[in-house]
Amino acid sequence: MDTTLFPNQTRVMNMRSTSRAPRWRTWTAAAAIGLTGAITIAAGDNYFEIGKNLEVFTDLYKELNIYYVDDTQPGKLMKTGIDAMLSSLDPYTQYIPESDIEDYRFQTTGQYGGIGALIKRKGDLVVVSEPYENYPAMKAGIWAGDEIMEVDGRKVTGMNTDEVSKLLKGQSGTTVKLIMQRNGNASAHTLTREEIKIPDVPYKGIVDQANHVGYIKLNAFTQTASADVRAALKEVKEQGASRLILDLRGNGGGLLREAVSIVNLFVPKNQLVVETRGRISEWDKTYKTLSDPVDSEIPLVVLVDGQSASASEIVSGALQDLDRAVIIGDRTYGKGLVQQTKDLIYNSKLKVTVAKYYIPSGRCIQKLDYAHRDSSGKATEVKVVETAAFKTLNGRKVEEGRGIMPDLEVMEPELAKVVGGLFEADLFFDFATKYRLEHPEIGPAEDFTITDALYRSFVDFVKDKQFDYDSESMEALAALTDKVKKERYFDHAQDELEALRKELAPDRTEDLARFRTDIEEVLRNEIVARYHFQTGRAKAAMGTDPYVKKAIDLFASGGVAPILAGTKN
Repeated sequence: MDTTLFPNQTRVMNMRSTSRAPRWRTWTAAAAIGLTGAITIAAGDNYFEIGKNLEVFTDLYKELNIYYVDDTQPGKLMKTGIDAMLSSLDPYTQYIPESDIEDYRFQTTGQYGGIGALIKRKGDLVVVSEPYENYPAMKAGIWAGDEIMEVDGRKVTGMNTDEVSKLLKGQSGTTVKLIMQRNGNASAHTLTREEIKIPDVPYKGIVDQANHVGYIKLNAFTQTASADVRAALKEVKEQGASRLILDLRGNGGGLLREAVSIVNLFVPKNQLVVETRGRISEWDKTYKTLSDPVDSEIPLVVLVDGQSASASEIVSGALQDLDRAVIIGDRTYGKGLVQQTKDLIYNSKLKVTVAKYYIPSGRCIQKLDYAHRDSSGKATEVKVVETAAFKTLNGRKVEEGRGIMPDLEVMEPELAKVVGGLFEADLFFDFATKYRLEHPEIGPAEDFTITDALYRSFVDFVKDKQFDYDSESMEALAALTDKVKKERYFDHAQDELEALRKELAPDRTEDLARFRTDIEEVLRNEIVARYHFQTGRAKAAMGTDPYVKKAIDLFASGGVAPILAGTKN
């Protein structure tokens, strides 16, 4: 099983239980035998302590299930115990029951059998939020905003999205019958499920013709990631790209070998990319590039943000340490832990943290120290040794811990609070659904704009809708009011506080005009996606993306080489 480097995930499990008391001792013995190999290697003198506590645990579990005053629901009780035990270590060590193996497969491969559509709840309804391009739902003419009424004869009213998703998924080649509703009109569809592969590279192309800048967006490090990036790199070079942006923003990681292979596309053979160091020597490993690169000379910029984690940090960190790419964006997530999956009984698995990884300069970028926690139980940040000096190949200083610090930061302004209110109320989604019903075509994604007439239409659409939001000023005023009440000055200051509240309270009409640029950006992307799907959404975002603009400006000024040479900061 390959080493995985996923970000935090929700821990789920399920446990079979039995009422036959004699099996408790059998299970204890089996568990002890099954653990013998690990104990011999890693536990050493803890062998007796482990065995003793296993017996204590099974006895306690048995007595609780027999004598507790209410029904203990053994499976749920065990889930609580396992979750608590694993969460005391780190968020990445997880138990994966047989029932969740398909979800785990999807995380590592990006594949599942289904109709190819995202769904979500809207009130009591379950609707399609986005069909995937060229998959069964899209080919059947199902649109974002369509309501799902029935799946194989079962009404979905009252079901949550997980329940509906399980009905829609199934083995590739099987059929599923749907009753959908659009604008009050019902329609029947019989879809043949396919093997759905979420693209690792949802978009690639030329983003600046004048400077011959190519762009590749990488969303995940599944089993096909390096092959997809290789193909995309060759494609944009054939289109004339002589400079490249590799976008890892929002990429939470995946398979270690794919990260190494992607670095190998840009650096020579036999170059150190990452080392792993664990508690046992089995996990002390070195990973080097194994083949000749596709292009070791093309000027390269890597985009990162706070959600670029794990395998993304190996790629961006290694390319930074090797002075092969300029990193632009925000400080990355800071996950320097490696997980390995172990098979357990009943077709279940344990994903366990086995090592930390170290990139070429020798630094580990793990942000949180889960072995040390504060009084509230939260992991503390890794203590950085001030005297530790880490340098890139050309001698540039780089930091250890707390993620990858970009060479150039992007100060992206925070979206206006009114945008969050509109988004939370689903008004961008609802307006785009209405717009799609009224407009058969919009032309190329990159050419679509929000005209004055279209924006007025959106303002008219939302003016009688309920959406709430508070400014930071209002949040600060609420905190101040609480403090004033505690200190018993409220009666004296009540009138002034109320006057200030009225002055600071968001005016929806004014904010819809004041923050039109922010609102237009989200609205444009939502409408474009209704016609051109994920590819169109990516194209629409290019024109206003401050990260991409900064990269293009850097290429245009010839600033990549001086930064990598250490002659420009």
